[in-house]
Amino acid sequence: MAEKKDYYEILGVSKTATDDELKKAFRKKAKQWHPDANPNNKKEAEAKFKEVNEAYEVLSNPQKRQMYDQFGTADPQQAGFGGGPFGGGNGYYSYSTSDFGDFGDLGDIFSSFFGGGFGGQRSSSRRNNGPRKGEDLNIGIDISFEESFLGVEKEIIVTRQETCSHCNGTGAKKGTNPIKCPTCNGTGNVTTFQNTILGRVQTRRTCSDCHGTGEIIKEPCENCHGKGTIRKNPKVKIKIPAGINDNQTVVLRGEGNPGVKGGPAGDLYITVRVRKSSIFKRDGNSVYCDIPVTITQATLGAELEIPMVDGSKEKYKIPEATQTGTQFTIRGKGFKSINSSMQGNFIFRVVVQTPKKLTKEQRDLLMQLAKTMNEQPPVKKKGIFG
Repeated sequence: MAEKKDYYEILGVSKTATDDELKKAFRKKAKQWHPDANPNNKKEAEAKFKEVNEAYEVLSNPQKRQMYDQFGTADPQQAGFGGGPFGGGNGYYSYSTSDFGDFGDLGDIFSSFFGGGFGGQRSSSRRNNGPRKGEDLNIGIDISFEESFLGVEKEIIVTRQETCSHCNGTGAKKGTNPIKCPTCNGTGNVTTFQNTILGRVQTRRTCSDCHGTGEIIKEPCENCHGKGTIRKNPKVKIKIPAGINDNQTVVLRGEGNPGVKGGPAGDLYITVRVRKSSIFKRDGNSVYCDIPVTITQATLGAELEIPMVDGSKEKYKIPEATQTGTQFTIRGKGFKSINSSMQGNFIFRVVVQTPKKLTKEQRDLLMQLAKTMNEQPPVKKKGIFG
């Protein structure tokens, strides 16, 4: 098993670091370990640089950071989810991490440090014009306490962009194709030079003619008006695993917005909100419940039928002289653990109820009982305030 990395330590920040603090630390570390800045130690620098990028890629994403903080990894395989408890790509926390070989958008960062960035225009062109993953989407869903216990399949409506079927995502009218932008020569960026008292300064900005795409659409698609995508509201099925807790996240791979230039679609992050139960409470994987009993049941002992979260009933015998507030445990009847085979316990507390209305016969019997018990409760020798 691969050793788990401490991403906070790699970036040199605390676990409570803000987004701005993360970005600042990332810029500093990325500049320090960029291979072009370490020509005499390039192999180690490449490994460190990739590590820094990986750490920032996880911690700068709220959902991945939440998963990393909770499980010590943002990789569903290492967290024990595999392809998800329901198989396939639509399981719990089932998403793929980025390919770190291209280092994402670091060209922009290093352009501010080194005047155009390492790798020159070729790196910028690849970043702007190559395949890019689509945007991730975030939605919330409400489920009942019982559904969180048993697991449930839901059908939700997702508002997202989908590839235009008329132009296949090119944005150009059917029968035509986009052309290379003549202003930036297809790079998506325009580089300018300026002589200053500090020397010649190179700056790079997004091309205003093609808006960074590197392409110009002469005849836009009539269906999507040149965007390449259409806003739709498809229905998506989601399987929520048994044992999921309030505010945990399920990830559906490839259900976000479509990718760019043939890149993969983004992912859909679904935050699950569990409604409170009027009967049960959850603490960790244990379930708690109050069970009312009569005075005679508590005094003489009784076999009770305890309602379980799944709707079944479990028989449990309480002993004689059971006091109100006494807790009893039914093992293995609590919540399932998502990332292991363990299951919590069901813990119920006995609450003795005093009858509000009595028949004459019942009152007479209680009075006779009271006489035999001298009508006095036991008192500690030190007194009531001792």
